[in-house]
Amino acid sequence: MDKEVKELEQALEKIWDIAINKFGLDPYPVRFEIVPSTVMYEIGSYALPGRYSHWTFGKAYHKMKTMYDLGLSKIYEVVINSNPSYAFLLDTNSLLQNKLVIAHVLGHVDFFKHNAWFGPTNRRMLDDAQTHATRISEYEFKYGRKAVEEFLDAVLSIEEHIDPNFFIKKQRDPKKFAEKQNAQRPVGQYDDLLTIAENKALDQENQEQKGDHKMEPEKDLVWFILQHSPVLQPWQRDVMSMIHDEMLYFVPQMQTKIMNEGWASIWHSRLMRELDLPDNDHLEFAELHSGVVSPHRGQLNPYYLGYKIYEDIEKRWNNPTKEEIEKLGRKPGEGMAKLFEVREVDNDVSFLRNYLTEELCEELDLFVYELVDEEEWTISEKRWERVRDQLVANMTNFGFPYIEVTDGDYAGNHELYLRHRHEGADLDMKYARKVLEYVHKLWGRPVHLETKVEDDALVMHYDGEEHSET
Repeated sequence: MDKEVKELEQALEKIWDIAINKFGLDPYPVRFEIVPSTVMYEIGSYALPGRYSHWTFGKAYHKMKTMYDLGLSKIYEVVINSNPSYAFLLDTNSLLQNKLVIAHVLGHVDFFKHNAWFGPTNRRMLDDAQTHATRISEYEFKYGRKAVEEFLDAVLSIEEHIDPNFFIKKQRDPKKFAEKQNAQRPVGQYDDLLTIAENKALDQENQEQKGDHKMEPEKDLVWFILQHSPVLQPWQRDVMSMIHDEMLYFVPQMQTKIMNEGWASIWHSRLMRELDLPDNDHLEFAELHSGVVSPHRGQLNPYYLGYKIYEDIEKRWNNPTKEEIEKLGRKPGEGMAKLFEVREVDNDVSFLRNYLTEELCEELDLFVYELVDEEEWTISEKRWERVRDQLVANMTNFGFPYIEVTDGDYAGNHELYLRHRHEGADLDMKYARKVLEYVHKLWGRPVHLETKVEDDALVMHYDGEEHSET
């Protein structure tokens, strides 16, 4: 084992040198740790080491670990977007597998550092996540584990409904707001009465500011409730602010899944080919690499799609057509420079819109399929523009329904009115009703959700006791 670790350290130094000095990658410093499967799957299920406890993470852990124990799936590595970055290698990996994983990780960390969508992310989130876990643990001790868990259930039901452009467009800091609320709110025998008086004063101030102007739709449901709910206690606002912070950290990873995995796959393949591997290792590497960047039956493999698009970009920019040279000013041999430019400025949506070509769609055999008569899946579309547009549509808002707040004082009674911006996919009504119950718990007043079902307008209502529809 010590011999393997020493050889791995030597390989790491060589891979790092090749990545930096030959190919021009520029990752953050990376700290690698070799861990057993129990630790690897705990990190994988929690997404961040030392994060707060919740039963959903335990459920994810049990599922992933069971799949690993049965030999159905395996996590080779987990890498954390931070500065310095942390990467965890599975102790059952072979020496060659860990070399490949190291090369793959360097591609990821280079992407984390230079992609514009990762620019606003908190590079110290590991420390913050542990601080969040400590604070939530203190709230469990003070208010009871059950009360905190039930509140987390409600918040996590809407955690994806945040504004991806929160810092860029609005420059708002929910943590500072929560701290301000904690400092201002009274604590004592009659704090409930004082809170009611506070809310009335705040309502009056909001009305004066709003005047006759209707509020602009608010995409960030978590932030809106955190700011304006009339029933949340200070500790609950603080918990919501922590969940909001952590979700903002994960947003760029959801926006760039295809690009990020494709970039890491491109570089692990090139870095590994620069190593002086024995013939047997070359064969094993080829098998591992083909397993990573190969199509998956019935689903999209982001590693494969990203890898193939990057390869196509490099080839086209290295060998521009006569028309591209004359009209666009391209020069032969610009493929690598173009790859680094794309890595820096694009996300998955623009990546697919700009670089998924008709030829690639045909080569990758991409198509749209749908369920017919609830019995049989059939191909419904093979035109490349429609395939591309469907892929983009599936990634808009990370594949979640687009819900926005349109009124926080609906009917002049502090009721919450939400609107589903219907874009072709109906809501799961059973799930939507359950989420409305959670939103009511957070808002404390009746909530309404406007949507469509088979193109017919529908408004769902929940008043805290029963559901209704109009």
